[in-house]
Order: sequence, then C-alpha cells, then structure tokens
Amino acid sequence: MARAFISLTLHPPIIGTPSFRRLHQLPSPLNPQLSAVNSNAAPPLLWKLRPVPTIRRGIRASAEPHQGNGDGENRLPQALSSNWPKSLAKFAADNFLPLALVSGVVLGLANPSLGCLADTYYLSKFSTFGIFIISGLVFHGLTLRSDEIGAAAEAWPVGLFGLASILLFTPLFSKVILLLKLQPQEFVTGLAIFSCMPTTLSSGVALTRLAGGNSALALAMTVISNLLGILIIPFSISKLIGAGVGVSVPAERLLRSLVLTLLVPLILGKVARELSRGVANFADGNRKLLAMISAIFLSFVPWIQVSRSRSLLLLVKPSVFLVAVVMGALLHAVLLAFNALLIPSLSALSGGSKSPFAKKENASALLLVASQKTLPVMVAVVEQLGGALGESGLLVLPCVAAHLNQIIIDSFLVSIWKRRETEFENAKVA
Repeated sequence: MARAFISLTLHPPIIGTPSFRRLHQLPSPLNPQLSAVNSNAAPPLLWKLRPVPTIRRGIRASAEPHQGNGDGENRLPQALSSNWPKSLAKFAADNFLPLALVSGVVLGLANPSLGCLADTYYLSKFSTFGIFIISGLVFHGLTLRSDEIGAAAEAWPVGLFGLASILLFTPLFSKVILLLKLQPQEFVTGLAIFSCMPTTLSSGVALTRLAGGNSALALAMTVISNLLGILIIPFSISKLIGAGVGVSVPAERLLRSLVLTLLVPLILGKVARELSRGVANFADGNRKLLAMISAIFLSFVPWIQVSRSRSLLLLVKPSVFLVAVVMGALLHAVLLAFNALLIPSLSALSGGSKSPFAKKENASALLLVASQKTLPVMVAVVEQLGGALGESGLLVLPCVAAHLNQIIIDSFLVSIWKRRETEFENAKVA
C-alpha cells in the first residue's frame, strides 16, 4: 500500500516577511499509476509552508495596487467606504422630520439674528399656511379602497369615541398639567396647550397602517378632528388654559385667525387636487418630497421662536428643560393609558366580542390616533395668541420634544405589536 508522505520544507526567515506561514497543497509526484487506478480516493498530500501577507498597522491613502494573494482583504473597507454615504442618506430620509426640528432649534440658539430677520417677514405664518396646503394636497382619502371605507363606516362608534377623546376628554388633562410648578412656567403652559390639540396630521395614520390597523378609520378621525378642532380649540384654550392661568383669551378672534391660517389653506389644497388632475398626480407621485417640504416648513417655527426667545432660553438650566421633556413623554404615556383602559370597558358595554371596539384593527387605530397631539396647530395657536400666555419660544420648545417623543414611543409600541403577532403566527404554524 502506498504511503502518503507529508514533507515540511522549511526556509530560513526572509527579512520583512512574518514568521507565520500558511499551507498550500501541491500536486503529488508519488505513484501516478496508483492515482489513476483509485481516482475516487483522496490524493496524497504534499504540503509546503508559504508566507502569508501581513496586514500593515498603518493605513495609508495610496493608489498603489495591493501585492500578493490577499485581494479579499480590501473588500470590507471598500464596501464600508462605499456604503456609508448611502446609509447616512437613508437615515436622514427616514428621520427627516426629527432632524429638521432639532436643526431648527440648534440654528436658533447658534445664530438668532437670521431667525429674528425671518420673523420680521412673518415667515412662520407663511410656513404654517404652506403646511396645511400640502396637507390638503396629500390627504389620501382618494386612495382608500371600497372595503377600507366600509370598514371605517362599520366602526363608526369607535370613530365617534375617538373624536370625543381627542377634542373633549384628553384636553381635560390640561387642568392637571397646570397644577405643576416649573420655572419658567411657560414650559408647563405650553404642554397644557399641547394637550388641547387635535391628533397628528400624518404620523397616526402611518403608524396605524404599519401596525395593520384600520387605516381608513384612523384617516377619518384625523381629518374630522383637525377640522372640528379649528372650531373647538379656541374655546378649550379660553376655558381650560386661560382661566387656569388667569388670562383672558379672546376665543372669537382666535377662531377667526385659525380659520384663515389653517382651514382656508387646507381647503385650497384639497380644491386644487380635485380640480386639476395634474396637481393630483404630482401630489400622489411626490408624497415623500412634499412631506420633506412640510417638515422644513414646520422646522421654521422652532427656529424662529427659539431665535426670538434665545436670551431667555439661555437662562434656563438644562435640568429644567430635561424635566419638561420627561413631562411631555409622561403626558403621552398617560393619554395612551387613558384610551387603553377605556377600550375594554367600551367593548364590554357595546356587545362584548361582537363590539367594534373588540376588533384589534379598530382598537389599534383608536389607541394610536386618539393619544397623539399635533404640533403645527399648536404652533398656529401660539402665534395667534401673540404672547398672551407667555413667551412663544418657551411655550413651543417643550412641545417640539413632546411631538418627537410621542412618535418614538408609538413606533416602539407598533414594533412590539408586530413582533408579538409574528410570534403568535409562528406558534400557530408549529
């Protein structure tokens, strides 16, 4: 029987090469006849130690080609260097609104002169007008399927309670918020005003759709609450906020201002969409672009308000602002708990398992939409008050943080729902 020999050929170390070696299989010169007979057997092994190219400790920017057999060693750095701009761009696109709002605050603190100049030209009012024109253009009521519209109609009791929760019940928490003491007091007053607002214009519907909820119901509650909110908010602010801080708020004048600032552009955007097929096609084909433009318009508000109030904001201790941020997050948690606790009770009172409140897709839409509050309407209200309830920048700043917090919290909530649903489906299959 032929024996397989393994010979190790040792070479003296060469200057500049490492002491590590790697094994290379060489063709065997032993007994070719045996190899031809037993072609299925593994060939005898002859190994030789070859030097392995080293990885230089220093990384130099050089155009010299890499020598040796280590071509794959450069693939990972090249892939990372070519992919990070795309990853950064994707992150910026996915988080455009938070980045725009934070950038507005930072710019206002860093260089208030530009924000004050923009304020002299009423840029914040024009930006609010633009936000609601875009909202009228991109409200996707025309994209709802007939079965989605039917599902929303069947869930009308859920929608009715959602509107009551958004516009009547949750604003009552403003009385509790005003009992808190914090300096500056505008932080507390701003969060109290925020609790009186209607639901968000887009994030509630988007998160409901992502969670597999009744998106048509979410859209209906969003549109109706924002339209009715323009009529109800002035009186809520006057009775709940103005009376709480001892300030008279002219509800009728505020109502007229909100109609001109919010309702008119919303109607103009919707009419433009209905009358022009080209406008509708452009809005449908450029939703992401329009959403970015709307986010830029919204970022003008904290930029201008922070620029105007910079001298006062610099006097605020960071710990105080952190407390206000936590208060905004707790406000959203309380609203979520309030609606979540009422859903099972309403389900039991309206037919048990056959109740529209018992359907998971209706409950998720109600919980998400009825627990969120919108920042653009709050900003418009503060603009129209003209400092009656305090410095505008101090009122708006904690609400910017609260707006971002509620989106982050609800995104985590939706991800938990999706993970549990996936685990349940996997358990059923198993």
